Amino acid sequence: MNILVTGGAGFLGRRLVNALLERGSLSDGQRERTVDRIRVCDVAEPDVALPDDPRLETVYVDISEPGAAERLVDSDTEFVFHLAAVVSGEAEQDFDLGMRVNLHGTMRLLEACRARETCPQFVFASSVAVYGGEMPAVIEDGTAATPQTSYGAQKAMAELLVNDYSRKGFVDGRALRLPTIVVRPGKPNKAASAFASSILREPLQGREVVCPVSEDTGVWVLSPRRVVECFVHAAELPAEEWGAYRCLALPGLTTTVRKMVEALRDVAGDGVARRIRFEPDPFIERIVYGWPIRFAPRRAKAMGFRADGDMREIVEAFVEDDLGGKFAAP
Repeated sequence: MNILVTGGAGFLGRRLVNALLERGSLSDGQRERTVDRIRVCDVAEPDVALPDDPRLETVYVDISEPGAAERLVDSDTEFVFHLAAVVSGEAEQDFDLGMRVNLHGTMRLLEACRARETCPQFVFASSVAVYGGEMPAVIEDGTAATPQTSYGAQKAMAELLVNDYSRKGFVDGRALRLPTIVVRPGKPNKAASAFASSILREPLQGREVVCPVSEDTGVWVLSPRRVVECFVHAAELPAEEWGAYRCLALPGLTTTVRKMVEALRDVAGDGVARRIRFEPDPFIERIVYGWPIRFAPRRAKAMGFRADGDMREIVEAFVEDDLGGKFAAP
């Protein structure tokens, strides 16, 4: 079995690649099959090296460049995990870049799959940013996508493509609307949601951090551990369980910045939590306050997708997975 992971050098991509290598096999809905090759694509080499494994092939290219997708998808590609994207804040500030990568890059990848005429499974990382504007108090499975940012609009348009390419039999698509992923390791990026990881990651590593939104700000979150499980689970579900509509919002945890700080304090103590200070940023607030924070993802739960138990569990997972079980005490 041959797999393509775009955005494979990113923090979620690396975790997904490691999980697939460790598992050594995937089910195609009918039988368990051995992973023979994972082609990892990204625009640049990762900050953390990928494993030295003969099953890995790395390709550093921009998927939106003409001809790049055709080189990545060959007749042996059976699973595509499409994680490559320009993040929310950057897509809002640079409309052309967001459109080129998030929409046209996805379209090029889908067209490359179509050209092979093998109908590979296509797992797409979408976002709850597809919701916005006048929303109900709780987002249901049937709530319409009404994005209020360029990033959200690009993800929503790509979802429609995944759905229609699946209807036509070009791919076997599955689009997952991801909550805010917490805790992201490494350096802060340009995502509007970056604060949700920074206020936990930086203090745990001994650094002070600025939170650009208030303590009452609500967030719908999912840990890296769980989202990788969701990617794999989505790929292994039989096509008939998805039906005609190939998009769903993943289960997550509704929390607030205050509760996140409390979880940090419970795990690491007052001295670590005091490394956070609050300085409002109107640009970030304008984006974040338009995101939904309460969901009723009944369909995803019925299909076996899982969320985290609580914020403490998420903080402890980060300490264990990314900090070697230790944090920087005061």
